[in-house]
Amino acid sequence: MTQWIGWLQRLEAGPCAMVSVLATEGSAPRGGGTRMLVTARDQQGTIGGGQLEYRAVEQARAILDRPVGTWRVQDYPLGPLLGQCCGGRVRLLIEHLDPAGLDWLHEAEPGRMLETCFEDGAVRRRIHDRETATRQSARGDKPVAGARIIEPVGERPRPVYLFGAGHVGQAIAWHATGLPLQLAWFDIRPELADLDGVTIVDVEDIATCIEEAPPEAAIAILTHDHPLDYHLTLAALRRDPVAFVGLIGSSTKIARFRSRLKADGISDEALARLTTPIGVPGVKGKEPDVIAISVLAQLLQLRGQ
Repeated sequence: MTQWIGWLQRLEAGPCAMVSVLATEGSAPRGGGTRMLVTARDQQGTIGGGQLEYRAVEQARAILDRPVGTWRVQDYPLGPLLGQCCGGRVRLLIEHLDPAGLDWLHEAEPGRMLETCFEDGAVRRRIHDRETATRQSARGDKPVAGARIIEPVGERPRPVYLFGAGHVGQAIAWHATGLPLQLAWFDIRPELADLDGVTIVDVEDIATCIEEAPPEAAIAILTHDHPLDYHLTLAALRRDPVAFVGLIGSSTKIARFRSRLKADGISDEALARLTTPIGVPGVKGKEPDVIAISVLAQLLQLRGQ
């Protein structure tokens, strides 16, 4: 996640644009904080390839014809653009870099916070020690002049595929702000479509989201529907292993699921990869916020693995 800082430090003379992933929703190729540099003939880095990157590079080269400091924010719905059934969204910042505005680079170190301020005809950045990350959305109002974004410098966030947008799912999404986690959040209920960050997926397609999760992903299953929970758990244990598969549930539900999973051909080795009930052992309470913090603490224990 900090490779782009090195690119900027070694930036050669000549017009250069930077493409930054501000926010993602659903299944997206790369997470927030990913960046690439684009010149008239070359590029460094990637935001995931494919049509998304092709269009971003096209926009970046177009902005090189504009004055230094020019910027725009562009939203890309990936379902219509790339044909992905999980229908993710990506919000990009595309800017014509000002070489005179890179004095903050010598202070950019992992563990510190980067502030990006949007001005008319300019993007200004500063490094802070004590700031709280700001939560970004891939939909709704775009940043305008006067807006500011705070993000951590360094550490690639772990992808978290969160299934279920009920009270616990919402609490997890809320408390995940500022953590080194990249949330892809799914539900099947159309009435939740306006909930910020949720991707609504047809029940027939939702298991495909499990298949798209990268190997380093954590999968958290806590939907409103036991059959759907089982369907997702089965899909998660049938695919190649990921970093974490967690399931919410009572002891009765868990016992029934384990029996059914074995009957459906899931091996003991695969069953051992299932963490259930989800959350840090010993944390008591059924309040959504308590469960959410317990789950997020468990996911943070994966750091370094």
